[in-house]
This record gives sequence, structure tokens and C-alpha cells, in this order.
Amino acid sequence: MKKTLLTVGVATTLMIAWSIGRVQGQQDQSKENVVFVSADQANFHDTGKGVSMAAIWGDADQGAHATFTKFVPGFDAGMHTHTNDVWIVVIKGAYLYKDEAGDKRVGPGSFLRVPGGRKHWSGGDPKEGALFYEEASGKFDSIPAK
Repeated sequence: MKKTLLTVGVATTLMIAWSIGRVQGQQDQSKENVVFVSADQANFHDTGKGVSMAAIWGDADQGAHATFTKFVPGFDAGMHTHTNDVWIVVIKGAYLYKDEAGDKRVGPGSFLRVPGGRKHWSGGDPKEGALFYEEASGKFDSIPAK
């Protein structure tokens, strides 16, 4: 009985800690503020090699965050991983994704979750590129796969 209670207690604590970390980027905003950003009017910054990002909340260089991200047509990120989980909802074009389970064409209105540590390839549609909402549980990184 004590082991069961301890297990439940540890699991509950981990879930609460994860939830706090997941929304930490949102805590920069007052709980009273509504966040509204239009992808059409967002302030995109070129990050190099065919990718540009516009911050919605949080800071991609520091922790949990959300951005609008664009891939130019034919963008190729190569095989890589991310330290943290990444959630994507495509707005325009198509986000192309490949891993050991196969290929996915993630089009407008579609959702993709990439777990932290998952080796994958990603890129933009050859003709349209991609515009997508991206949210991550921590700092953004792209680690080339070996």
C-alpha cells in the first residue's frame, strides 16, 4: 500500500512539474492578457538557410515557446533531433516529415507532435514551402543526427 501511494505521489508530482514547465513561456504574459497574433502580420526574423520565425510567446532561445515558422519551398533540414517535444499545426503549404515509420505530408489544418529525441527529417513543400504554428516544451534546438 505504501509503495502504491509513493508511486502515485511521484507520478502526480512529475505531472505537475511537467505542466508548469510546459506553460512557463506563457507565464511571461499576465494572466489577464489575451494573446493574439496574426500570421499574416507577424514580425518574422530570418534564422538562416531558408527558415524564418515570429515569436508568439516565450523565447525559443530560452525555454518553452510558440512561434509562427516558415520554410522556403524545398527547404531541407536534414536528419536531426530536438531536445524537447515539438508540436506543429500547419497553416499554409506543407511540412514534410520522415522518420523510421515512414513519410508524412502535414498539410493545412493538420497536427504533428515530434517527441524530444526522435530522429527525423523535415522540410518544406517543393512548390509552396510551409507556414506553421510551432510550440515546444523547452528551448528550440536542432541537433544533426549521426
